[in-house]
Amino acid sequence: MFIDEAKIRAKAGDGGPGCVSFRREKHIAKGGPDGGDGGRGGNVVFKTDSSLDTLLDFSGRHDWIAQNGGPGEGANRHGSDGKDLIVPVPLGTLIYDEEYGLLLKDMNEPGLQVCVCRGGRGGEGNKAFATPTRQTPRFATPGKTGQERRLRLELKLIADVGLVGMPNAGKSTLISRCSDARPRIADYPFTTLSPVLGIVELSGFRRFVMADIPGLIEGAHSGAGLGHDFLRHIERTRILVHLLEILPSDSSDPVENYHTIRRELQLYSKALIDKPEIIVLNKHDLDPDHTFSDDIRHRLGKRPEDIFIISAATGDGVLQLNERLWAVVKGIENEPDSH
Repeated sequence: MFIDEAKIRAKAGDGGPGCVSFRREKHIAKGGPDGGDGGRGGNVVFKTDSSLDTLLDFSGRHDWIAQNGGPGEGANRHGSDGKDLIVPVPLGTLIYDEEYGLLLKDMNEPGLQVCVCRGGRGGEGNKAFATPTRQTPRFATPGKTGQERRLRLELKLIADVGLVGMPNAGKSTLISRCSDARPRIADYPFTTLSPVLGIVELSGFRRFVMADIPGLIEGAHSGAGLGHDFLRHIERTRILVHLLEILPSDSSDPVENYHTIRRELQLYSKALIDKPEIIVLNKHDLDPDHTFSDDIRHRLGKRPEDIFIISAATGDGVLQLNERLWAVVKGIENEPDSH
């Protein structure tokens, strides 16, 4: 199950209380105060984990609480510090303070750690309050309360290439052809109900990450269909691959479909419309003489090198597309015109 949003309560550990104690030894009637300080409460620390790709672990656990510090003891023994709670999150997780609506951290680097709640300081034992004029203090202080926050977690997938297009354009078939990802594939709209990540392997130990974003429709930027929930995942991609059916199963116009998706991207975020884009005409096995694909290419008014004609089902043209994507992602080749 793909979960990309969660609300939780994070609570750092409380500091341990200080101890009230007096030294008691044979032949020493009044040894004086020897109560130790309490231990520090544990912090709540978020850390990126490259093996995770969803916030599923947070859907069944609302409270994330670190360990309290231990109490101080006699003989000036310091209480044990509480263990920090390390919370693993996938790359691309945004951590918001729910109360103030502030972005605390964008967890966009492998191994990145951030402390979101600090543990409370331990209380002081009565030894700390002894003075020449107050030699037998009979009190200690309690530990400080650990910091508590209501957090909202939001996941934005990090991928080099994002696949966009109308439902049934063939995005799931393409990513399954390019990588080991196995999305659900069928001949009806909205087969893919959540984003899918795949690693595309090329010769020479080259690789890049491709994301299949659920099909967009007109009005997606304002909540129509499934697109509103997943448009944010495209924001981190390096390049967009806009997949078009040469002969759409619903008899729609591929060129109009292209402009519909482009409008939705622009209405959602100007940053999306400015991303480099490669247009891919899919299912050319249904158009072997290129009659329809040539017409689409002419009407789009794009450079020939910015449009690939492939068949995700048969694999024809897919390797050449991947080589081009690799070159653009790594900056080896000039970026395609995105306008």
